[in-house]
Amino acid sequence: MKNISSKIYLAVIFIILYIPIIYLSYYSFSSGKNMVEFQEFSWIHYTELFENTRMMVILINTIAVALLCGVFSAILGTLGALGIYSIRSNKLKNSYLVGNNLLIVSPDVIIGCSFLLVFTFISDKLGLESVQGFWSVLISHIAFSIPIVVLMVLPKLYEMPVSIIDAAVDLGASYYQVVTKVIIPYITPGILAGFFMGLTYSLDDFAVTFFVTGNGFQTLSVEIYSMARQGINLQINALSTVITIFVFLAVLVYYLISVRNLKKEGK
Repeated sequence: MKNISSKIYLAVIFIILYIPIIYLSYYSFSSGKNMVEFQEFSWIHYTELFENTRMMVILINTIAVALLCGVFSAILGTLGALGIYSIRSNKLKNSYLVGNNLLIVSPDVIIGCSFLLVFTFISDKLGLESVQGFWSVLISHIAFSIPIVVLMVLPKLYEMPVSIIDAAVDLGASYYQVVTKVIIPYITPGILAGFFMGLTYSLDDFAVTFFVTGNGFQTLSVEIYSMARQGINLQINALSTVITIFVFLAVLVYYLISVRNLKKEGK
């Protein structure tokens, strides 16, 4: 009975979560101009979207920032996790973990405002009109993604048997070889999880990006917000559907990689 109840509960939760996305995607195929009534099936909004040069540039900018954010946050977050893991003092280790977790729970508005002040200070000191644009957005996204990667990688480090490191050292492996040949392969699932979390957080972020974007550089979250304020436009539906498919494919790739790693561990 409990299993049936839990399945029904999960089904209801997933329906509530996915109905708005399905509803939005459904109307992206309508030939009409609004979401009041579905007219005949049409690709017109997708055609208009892909013919919109400005929107395509913004889409490419967003994906480029997300991918770079995923890569660099995965690298820096892994190094941070290794650093925290290697600390012998529990008190010092806990201090670093508290500092890391504070960045995760801090409101995005506070983080965005802080970065705005930093970039404004830099532009004033360098005598530049503004340093806000691609690099300010990328740096900000990497910064708030690193703590997430740290939390993804640390559990894998603590799961790792210390005996395999001791065995590698006894066999004459250098510190570099231990890290690259033993530790990194073992924690790869955590690194990949961190990469995909950084990617999706970057795609999704609005609050921080809204503060640090500038110099004609826009991301989809800010652009969709601007479009939505001007009224309902079914290009937003089409664009949201494209983004949803992109994220779904990214999650599917991560799932397939995870399954493959689990099969290897099973062998």
